[in-house]
Amino acid sequence: MTAVALTIAGSDSSAGAGIQADLKTFAALGVYGASVITALTAQNTRGVTAIHDVPPDFIAAQIDAVFADLAVAAVKIGMVSKTAGIEAVAQGLDRHHGSNIVVDPVIVAASGDRLLADAAVFTLRRLLIPRARVITPNLPEAAALLDTNIARDEIEMEAQAHALVALGANAVLIKGGHGEGPESVDLLLHAGGVTRLAAPRIATVNTHGTGCTMSSAIAAGLAKQLDLVSAVRAAKDYVTAAIAGADALKIGHGHGPLHHFHAFAEQWREQ
Repeated sequence: MTAVALTIAGSDSSAGAGIQADLKTFAALGVYGASVITALTAQNTRGVTAIHDVPPDFIAAQIDAVFADLAVAAVKIGMVSKTAGIEAVAQGLDRHHGSNIVVDPVIVAASGDRLLADAAVFTLRRLLIPRARVITPNLPEAAALLDTNIARDEIEMEAQAHALVALGANAVLIKGGHGEGPESVDLLLHAGGVTRLAAPRIATVNTHGTGCTMSSAIAAGLAKQLDLVSAVRAAKDYVTAAIAGADALKIGHGHGPLHHFHAFAEQWREQ
């Protein structure tokens, strides 16, 4: 049977992040992607200029339509900016017994624009984090979820991962892309312990959609029945290669997108 992954997230009109990045990632990794749109954004590589939230009842209707017909093997949750929307997502997943849930707690865009209302942070912690098989905050997002300072090193990253587990998370991947040093180090805290994932830090401004891509790549791996550690390792490799290939694309005038189809780079060069 064809592996199906569902993304529940916001739309990026410049197609570098959000639903569009998720669907590109699913396709690149050989998974059929379905989508539930939670918000429309007027957005490009320079920033977000407007957000139009989808009504909660329509979020619920999309979830019901997808699960009623498709055999969803994994779910990625990204931007859900309001409390009512988060509640609709949580209730929908419960109705349909959603599994292999990957929560990317999208709070601030790469441009610095706020994507999650302050009042919704508590609801996200209460309703989505405990339902997730893994959550994937970056350093600022982990700090925001815990209302603390950004982790400065791997010791503090691991401590924050344990604090997020104490909030109800089943597993936590804290991403170190916002850190410093020659390596970009992510830490996965899971039932088996702590797994360190490191890759050379790549000098590029084209990192728009990195978090969306990482979380959807993990969901793709889970949809293909990989165990959690294997899914995260494969996702790390994919995202690293997509960042390395990003400068081959000339998109926009700000933080450009990753090259989701870097594996097909030869065909892109021939066009």
